[in-house]
Amino acid sequence: MTISDTSAGPSLDAPAIARLSASYAEARILHSAVEVGLFELLAEGPLSQGEICARLELHPRLVRDFLGAVAALGLIGREGARYRLTPEVAQFLVPGGPLYLGARIRTAAQRHYHTWGRLTEALRDGEPKAGVGADAFATLYGNPEATRNFLVHMDANNGVVGPQLAEAVDWSAYSSFVDVGGARGNVAAHLVRRHPHLTGGVFELPAVQPFFEEYMAELGLSGRVVFHPGDFFADALPQTDVLVFGHVLHDWSQDARQELLDRTHAVLPPGGAVVVYDQMLDEEAPDLRSLVGSLNVGLITPGGSEYTVSECRTWVEKSGFTFLSATRLARGNDTVVVAAKRD
Repeated sequence: MTISDTSAGPSLDAPAIARLSASYAEARILHSAVEVGLFELLAEGPLSQGEICARLELHPRLVRDFLGAVAALGLIGREGARYRLTPEVAQFLVPGGPLYLGARIRTAAQRHYHTWGRLTEALRDGEPKAGVGADAFATLYGNPEATRNFLVHMDANNGVVGPQLAEAVDWSAYSSFVDVGGARGNVAAHLVRRHPHLTGGVFELPAVQPFFEEYMAELGLSGRVVFHPGDFFADALPQTDVLVFGHVLHDWSQDARQELLDRTHAVLPPGGAVVVYDQMLDEEAPDLRSLVGSLNVGLITPGGSEYTVSECRTWVEKSGFTFLSATRLARGNDTVVVAAKRD
């Protein structure tokens, strides 16, 4: 009897491996569709190939196959000679909605795609390949347009997390929180809307404040969420009941993570808590999405990676916290760890 080895995952035949090798092409089709503005255009109504070429100023030579490929990926529909946007896709690919992924896709196209092209090099020398330095955020936030695009990208990253985080933590036990590195306040907005008794805050670099205030005004939450300017390695963390670190620890080395958690424990009151969420790796069989996320962080930052729940538990307990829970969110790919300050 022959025993097959299933530890390596699903069986792949030659065509499947060949398609995997060329899957970058499917990603680029999506990237280009976003970059040329195809989805915004079709949101106005169905159009023919010629009309699309004229409106988007595209050369006709490749457009027939390009539109056919976008349709074959299920991103647009076709009725005779006209292409249309489907409602299911519109909510993610037309600007203006809370679930818009366009900024995230543009970042993938303009930064991550080229960075991943240097994976082999990174495997050999262990160095990040995104071409950004230690002052990457300061450089980014010096350009208002780039800042706005990045913050919208962050909204897309955490938009799925916010509503679930509002349920994953027993917020009735606390009266205030600050989202550390909370961008322009998207997660904080979800929390204060779902739990009106909470006083919310965002701790971010000072350059983010105008974008934060603009967004809170747009959401009708001015005054409900307060901005705290600062650098979380150089400045004192705000005093509050709960400090939230979402998609923050994975950007830093283990020593830097420990430092942040030590400083968090020092500033929180007895009974306070730290909440951490990232794409944490399963101990026995980490899923592909989390592993890709970990490699992505490693390609961009000098010390970053995803980590396991047990590693996170070790860090929070070393800082003096009592580990309370780890909850894998149903949507997205994040796990939420909660730890309390007992003394």
